[in-house]
This record gives sequence, structure tokens and C-alpha cells, in this order.
Amino acid sequence: MGIQKDRVRLNVGGRIFETTATTLAIAGRNSFFGAMFDDDWNLQPGTATDHLIDRNPDCFAVLLDLLRTGELYIPSNIPEKLLYREALFYGLLDHVRSAKWGPFDGNRLRLSRSMTGRAPGDGTAIRAGPDGGCCVAHGSMVHVYDWMLDEHPAINLDYQRVNDAGWIDSDSIVISACERLGRGDGGMGLFSASTGELRYKFNVTHDDQVKSYTAGALSFSSDDKIFSSCKGRSNEYGIGVWDQTTGKQIDFFYEPPGWSLGDADKLQWLHGTNCLLVATLFPRKDNCYISLLDFREKKMVWSWSDIGAPVYDERLLDERRVRDAIAMEDTSSICVVNEYEDLGFMDLRSTGGSVRWSSRSRLMKGKMPDEPCYPKLALHEGQLFSSMNDSISVFCGPDWVLTSRLRRSYGGSICDFSIGGDRLFALHSEENVFDIWETPPPPIM
Repeated sequence: MGIQKDRVRLNVGGRIFETTATTLAIAGRNSFFGAMFDDDWNLQPGTATDHLIDRNPDCFAVLLDLLRTGELYIPSNIPEKLLYREALFYGLLDHVRSAKWGPFDGNRLRLSRSMTGRAPGDGTAIRAGPDGGCCVAHGSMVHVYDWMLDEHPAINLDYQRVNDAGWIDSDSIVISACERLGRGDGGMGLFSASTGELRYKFNVTHDDQVKSYTAGALSFSSDDKIFSSCKGRSNEYGIGVWDQTTGKQIDFFYEPPGWSLGDADKLQWLHGTNCLLVATLFPRKDNCYISLLDFREKKMVWSWSDIGAPVYDERLLDERRVRDAIAMEDTSSICVVNEYEDLGFMDLRSTGGSVRWSSRSRLMKGKMPDEPCYPKLALHEGQLFSSMNDSISVFCGPDWVLTSRLRRSYGGSICDFSIGGDRLFALHSEENVFDIWETPPPPIM
């Protein structure tokens, strides 16, 4: 590419900037600058020497420097929200986000800020969005925040209690809710994250009739399927499957006798085996059930329950009370956690086997917490996360050694946490306070 051809003059709001097409190409094909060039990133023929862009020149100077250096410096005279608005116009939000914090690493996470919820009472769930935003569910309301943590219009389900929520993309949220007796509502819907508008509902049909139902835990597959635990008034107890794009029901797995698929607390799609993990956990049920469902073969291919396990003392009974479970495909195992934050592991290659508890992970030393305990698990980029009281523990390596703890005293116990968009969000039980944890960017050399 010749020097003269690579040189670009831009008139932004009356201020002249000179740069190169090579620098602007860093913005990417889908950016504002991608529209200014042909497929080879050469200037389009017949264009003027100066390209006029009627935008804020001060913000453009910051963003151009970001493309040149990969570093973000925001002068004190430029409001951050103004810069983010301009970055959105140019299609540079991903560049701004990656410059504000480094790649996600649980051992390097630092508390960025805490936010007070918009309603009193216990939160139901917090879910990280793919672009660094999140949604917080409590009661019949879901509050949505973008990656700048600006709140969008709330999603109001009109007194239907929210059970779970999940992001399909950065502007689409699926919400599951309870049916109110005799009202024919509840179920599951797809909502706009930016406006809160209901786009469509996911129906359950039985004997060619649309049925009212309660939707519970949610999971999403890589081939655009949505899974939800379902309870209805006819025989629709089990796991429903819908197409994300059309909203049409495409399958239903009816629960076998003696199992509680319709009451499942946790669903997780296993991409490697095309199976769905279904877990019904304490305290929703006195007995815990964990299973893997193969929808291609229409059968349960692995299962575990604590029914019939020997109990020699009350302590062993407490250890059996599984509070959360997560499948770890790389090691062909399932990790579980109890109310003492003991981590346990089950081998997926042996059906109905016992839990191998790891005493090295124990942090509570057998002492029950004074506040309500909501242990949760997450697996992200080879690191295992487990919440307990007001902290989150990070485990690494083949033996899952405790390597760091994330603690924030304000807000009470952590009732839920979620990882996505290179952020960790932790929801506290007190007044829906939630924390945002980020990995600092690497130091400037």
C-alpha cells in the first residue's frame, strides 16, 4: 500500500486529524471506518481529500489514540458517558472495554464498584450479559444494566415471580416465571433488554392445546435451543425445549417416575456430549437428584441421588445436602457444593457413584454461618468459583487448589453471582446490592 494512498485526513467537527488507513483498519470491518474503505482497506475512489465527520472532536482524539496505542486515557474534561456514546457511534465499544480491563482472570479480579438495587427484598438472580452488562431479578421485576451500568427500562411481569433469566444476545433476555393459579399466565418470554418490551412468549402444548405452566431453571445450547424446567396442570412436567429464533416448542422430556425434573434448580447444556445436566437440589427438595439427559436418544444416560446413602451422624447428612452442581466436561466429572462450602466430585463414567468430598477446599471448618447460606458454583476458563457468605473462592489446577478469595463486607451474604463479558457480578442478599469485579489491564511498559 503506497504512502500517499494510506494517508487519511479527517475533519471531525471542524478539527483536522491526519492518520493512516492502517490505523483505522484496527477498528474492524464492522466499524464506522469500515464503511469508508473498500475490501482492501483502500480509500474509496472519488472521495474528497478531507472526510467530514460531524461529531465531537475531543472524544475522537481519545478514540484515535486508542486505535494507535491500544491504551485508553480519558482527560478529566471529557465525561465518560459522552466518550462511550461516541465510541458506540464509531463501533469502538469493544475496543474501549478491552482497554478498560484485561482478560478475565479470577486471581486478579479487583472490585470496580458496588451498586444499590432499585427495590427492597431478596434478589432472585443476577445474570451477566455477553457485553459486560447484567440483569438483576427480584420478585416480579427484572432490572437491566448495560456495560456502562446505566439502567434500562425495567421488565415488569405483573406480580409473576421471576424464577430465572438468561441472555440470548446483548439485547435479548429470556425470563422464566411462576404461573398464578387460575390466571393462565407465567411461563417464559423473550424481552428486549433495551426497552423491556415483550417480543414473544414460549408456549407449552399438550394434546395440541396450549397449556399454562411454571417455568424454572434455564439453559441455552450452541445451536439456538432454549431449555427450561416446566410444571403444568396436565402432564407437562419435565424439560421443555424451544427454538430461540422462532419461539416454537420443538421437544419435551417428560420426567420419569420418582424424579423431579420439573422442579429443577439448575440446568446446564454440555456442548461436548450434547446432553443436558438437570439438578434438583436442597433445600427445594429434601433429596437431591442430578441427571444427564440425552435428547437424541430420549433417555437419561447418567443419574445420581442421595436417597439410600448411609447416614451415620448428622454431620454426614449435612454434607449430603447439595446446594449447587456444575458439570466439568474436561474432567468428565460433576462438582457439587454443600452448605459448608465443601467441594465434592462425582465421576460421570460411573452411574450412581458416591461423592468424593475435598476437605482441602473447606473454608468454614464445620461452623455454620450466622446468616443464610447460598452456595453457588461457576466454571469459567479453567477456573472454578464457589460463593459462601460474603465471599467468592477461586480454585485452580488439576486438584482445584484454593488460590484467592473475593470479599466485600457491604451488602450481606452473596445469594447469587454470574460471570460474563469479562466481568463477575455478585448479588448480595441485603437490598439487592451487587458488586462488579474486573481484571485490571496490564501495566503500561
